[in-house]
Amino acid sequence: MEYLIIVIVLVVLAVIAGGAMLVRSRRASRPVTPSAAPPAGAAPRAAGQAAPGQEAVAVPPAQLPTITGPDAAGAEAAAPPQPFAGRMTRLRGRLARSQSGFGAVLLSLLSRDGLDEQGWEEIEDTLVGADLGAGPARQIVEELRTQVRVGGAQGSDQVRALLKADLLEHVGDGMDRSLHTARHGDRPAVVLMVGVNGTGKTSTCGKLARALIGEGHTVLLGAADTFRAAAADQLQTWGDRVGAPVVRSDREGADPASVAFDTVRLGIEERADAVIVDTAGRLHTKTGLMDELGKIKRVIERQATVDEVLLVLDATTGQNGLRQARVFAEAVDVTGIVLTKLDGTAKGGIVVAVQRELGVPVKLVGLGEGPDDLAPFEPVTFVDAIIG
Repeated sequence: MEYLIIVIVLVVLAVIAGGAMLVRSRRASRPVTPSAAPPAGAAPRAAGQAAPGQEAVAVPPAQLPTITGPDAAGAEAAAPPQPFAGRMTRLRGRLARSQSGFGAVLLSLLSRDGLDEQGWEEIEDTLVGADLGAGPARQIVEELRTQVRVGGAQGSDQVRALLKADLLEHVGDGMDRSLHTARHGDRPAVVLMVGVNGTGKTSTCGKLARALIGEGHTVLLGAADTFRAAAADQLQTWGDRVGAPVVRSDREGADPASVAFDTVRLGIEERADAVIVDTAGRLHTKTGLMDELGKIKRVIERQATVDEVLLVLDATTGQNGLRQARVFAEAVDVTGIVLTKLDGTAKGGIVVAVQRELGVPVKLVGLGEGPDDLAPFEPVTFVDAIIG
């Protein structure tokens, strides 16, 4: 009898343990219910609907995304994020090392006694060589010539002050560089990250998520880059590191607009503070892909406002980055620029050139490969690093 009782107890414990494992397995990856836009004329739902006549959006059953929670084992709990504000000041040394040659040449030329025409041409060439652009370079030289002629600048300190004031004016010290990532009403802030392959776009999504989570916000990441096989895995790795769930498709080549739609829908349902959607690294020469980027934005806007469209550019590409920026600006309304690898180039003039080209501010800069090396752009810190 005792033996029979022992056997019964063991069987009951085994059943309970098996049920617990099944629950944990189901929680690890929850399938997303397919969402479809309502027919034209239907009453709006709380989550927002397509306007009459707009294209319907539905996720095909074979392409259902899944939301995957962060891997606690991979989260960087031992290394809390650095405060986002003031990061550029802390990373100033890296920027100064990369820009020191550019600034030193300018100061040396401007400190000459009796600058002649050739000297001013050298100053202009230095500015153009730093990717400032021919127009801004010529304008800065004309302003400096007038100031030196009228004020009779003397000594390196006075020359440095003149140069700093002119550079700050062209960098745009008064531009609004605020990042709109705060929840509003019953909707999360939505950030759409765009750019070509190799600029650091997916890494920027992860770094921005880390910064927001470090400030106490809840973040949901969306892997809408369904063309590159490793893109969703890379974003998932970042999600695990920073503690952000990732919405991704079960199928390679799924409709990226559907993944973006469901990411935002889940962000609304889960009351996330911010949703960051990563898109494919589109070649700016591919018209069809650029049109699709516009479609992703339109689909998201059926249920929430796209608060930021951040164009990620590699600062080391120089003028080629400007060509990319022009095409992206035509496809989707860019609200801000993220310049990555700014510490890896001496051509910091690209900041002025890209803002002049698009009329939108540089909001974030990458100054390294570490998880906390993404910083809000600060014009004064940037100019100080250039001229020393």
